[in-house]
Order: sequence, then structure tokens, then C-alpha cells
Amino acid sequence: MHKKKHIVISGTYSTGKTTTTTALSIATGIPMINSLSAREILTYLYPGRRFQDMDMTELIALGLFRFKERIKAEEKLIANNNDFISDGSVLNEWIYGTVRTQIGINPGAPWYHQVIKFILGLNSNRFMKKYLKSYGVVVNKYAKDTYTNVIHLPIEFKMSPDGHRPVSEKYRRLSDKDIFNSYKKLGIPMDVVGGSQIERINKIIKILDLPQIVSSENAINEANKRIEKSREMVSQRIIDQYHKPTILEKIRILSRF
Repeated sequence: MHKKKHIVISGTYSTGKTTTTTALSIATGIPMINSLSAREILTYLYPGRRFQDMDMTELIALGLFRFKERIKAEEKLIANNNDFISDGSVLNEWIYGTVRTQIGINPGAPWYHQVIKFILGLNSNRFMKKYLKSYGVVVNKYAKDTYTNVIHLPIEFKMSPDGHRPVSEKYRRLSDKDIFNSYKKLGIPMDVVGGSQIERINKIIKILDLPQIVSSENAINEANKRIEKSREMVSQRIIDQYHKPTILEKIRILSRF
């Protein structure tokens, strides 16, 4: 009996993780772990809130909710003795948090917003670093015990201009470096795979010796359709929930770390 593959498609924001994971799952027939996106969780936990207006407590809640959903989905497949392909991993939310403690909790917000948050967070940031260090112990242990292979997607594309990426290019570079180094330290077999979407799928299938039941081209086309439909639904939900904050609400947002 072959050892089950628990594959992570790794990378930071806008590296093509979701498209690659979805297409690879369709091409191979291996179940996909697709935990709720941060945008989907946002509409559930904090309807009407924008990423750039969130405080650290809210950001932690998003990360913990996504961690819970991912663990639940992965453990279900593991219990059934299944292979799986995961869109990102438990390390993503942890590293996204640690990078925010380095460059600011709202890297996609206007500069004056970032300056105010930096000043407000001078004391709280020390606690956050300790908290995330403890959180890191848990997720690193889980990753080492659970994942068998990592495919890391480097930054090759510009950040999606959809207006919903709550980060900066500096944030992307730092988180990409930290994600890569974290897997390297864990010693999980890792391959860096770049190129076009079809090149990526073909390379991954070859590297990991995966079965193929759908052509790479058809798998990518189907993946794009599914992702576009999902994003349209979430975008509409965000639009429906959003209301322009009043002056008092803006002051309240700026005064919370």
C-alpha cells in the first residue's frame, strides 16, 4: 500500500495557489483542501468590514477561524486514509501574522492609517510577537507531522488588481521568504515550481508521480470557471454588506490597534 500524499501548494498572496491547487485536483482526481478564503470568513465574522480597517483582534480571529476550518477538512480526509492537495497550509496564517508585526497590521491601508496604527501598537505588538511565537510552535508541529510534500510557487505575477488584497508588495516579498524558509527548516520535501499554469500542472504531476485523469488544459479551464464563479459570489456579498463609515466610525477604526 502506497504512502498517502498530503500535498501543500505553497506560496504567498497572488502566486496562483488556488488556481494551481484546483486544476491539479481536477487533473489528478485527488481531493482538494480549500478552506474558506479570508474574504469569505470576513463576510461571515465581520460583515461590512474592510481588510484595511481591521484591528489585530479581528485579524487574529480570521486566522484562527481559517486554521480551524483547514484542520477539520484535512483531518477528515486523513481519517478516511485519503490523499489530499491543500491550497496553502496552516503555516500561511501564522506567517501572515508575524509579517504584520514587522511592517504593520494594515499594510494595504493608506500611509497615515499605517502610521497611526504603528504608534498605537507599540506596546501591544510585543505581546503579539510572543503570542505568534507560541502559535508557531503548534502549526509547525502539525505541518511536520501531516504534510508529505510541498510545492512552492514563487512570486511571478503582479498582485491581482481586484482591490481585495490587503497587503503590499513588501509584505508579499517578506511572507514569501518566510514561508519558503519555514518549510525548509521542517525538512518536508519541497520543490519550487514556476512557469505558466499548464507548465506548473505538468511539472507537479511529473515530480510527484501523480495519476492524471483529465488533461492539464481542460483542468485549468474548469478551475478558472469554478474560481471565477466563487469570487463573483463573494464580491457581491462584500458589496451588499458594505456601508460607507461615518466620521465617528472612521475615528473609532483609526483609534483601535
